[in-house]
Amino acid sequence: MSSTFGHAFRIHTFGESHGAAVGVVIDGCPPRIRVTGEMIQSALDRRRPGQSDIVTPRKEADTAEILSGIQDDLTLGSPIAIAVRNTDQRPGAYDEMAAKYRPSHADYTYDAKYGIRAQSGGGRASARETIGRVAAAAIARQVLLARFPDLEILAWVKSIQHLEAAVDASTIDAATIESNVVRTGDPAMVQAMIDHIKAVRSDGNSVGGVIECVIRGCPPGLGEPIFDKLEADLAKAMLSIPATKGFEIGSGFAGTRLTGREHNDAFVMENGRVRTTTNRSGGIQGGISNGEHIVFRVAFKPTATIMSSQQTVSSDGQDTELTGKGRHDACVLPRAVPIVEAMATLVLTDHLLRQQSIAPVS
Repeated sequence: MSSTFGHAFRIHTFGESHGAAVGVVIDGCPPRIRVTGEMIQSALDRRRPGQSDIVTPRKEADTAEILSGIQDDLTLGSPIAIAVRNTDQRPGAYDEMAAKYRPSHADYTYDAKYGIRAQSGGGRASARETIGRVAAAAIARQVLLARFPDLEILAWVKSIQHLEAAVDASTIDAATIESNVVRTGDPAMVQAMIDHIKAVRSDGNSVGGVIECVIRGCPPGLGEPIFDKLEADLAKAMLSIPATKGFEIGSGFAGTRLTGREHNDAFVMENGRVRTTTNRSGGIQGGISNGEHIVFRVAFKPTATIMSSQQTVSSDGQDTELTGKGRHDACVLPRAVPIVEAMATLVLTDHLLRQQSIAPVS
């Protein structure tokens, strides 16, 4: 099903941007995992709208309602359902979009596929769908930490258009990332990125960029050969996030400029462990984690909604023009950081449970 993700740890998201609610049903979560409402709410607060003056002004508390599967702060092993009510819907702001396709949105393609669409806010194509993913990942994180308490998953804004942060994936910490509204790991680039987003927004325009993510403390052995390789599932997870257009891991495309002698990661023994002297593989070889840091990057396009008139086509096949209005992020990256972390968490949790079903992780 198109709204289901995962195998052993499965999530199914539901709801439209301007419907009554959005949420998630989680199946496969082990029992007796400690999960509190505060844990889920803290995760949702990081991606909610209206949290700073460089993101969409839509006001949503994004309050999580746990409907099933958790009792006395412990998972029951049964399906977990979480809902978040939409409270700041403005469907009237989308009246024009009911008859006109927004450029680079999913309006036309949804019509082409289903013959109907929820035009207000983009329906299922809206980034509000990711609320369910983030809520589910807050629970998945506890599953991971119960087995690997030192495991960390951190994402940050690597670049916004031409502005690029200098970040060491081995040492970056959550406090540095969360200390600024851009969520970049380079304090020297914070103000320049804020100023650029504000300038672009004032011009009725938008920008994209790159989010980088590191997974530290991942054990060797996670991932499946051939079609369910760990990096393949990470790529699918990341490219399922709205506005994504690219994924690379380790050396990525830059590795194509190296020779095999330059690119290969040599093995050495270190404190009784197999290690590599370099990490151009990005922590995954043959689709399976090797115990090194997993480092990848995700490209996000400029936000499709802009405050400028654009050429388009109406649903009855007429050339027309769409006026620029509505509420949107001029740059989605600051709010996408927790979503990237969430999807990485879901992938790792799924592969951990799959691995445990065949053999213990060493």
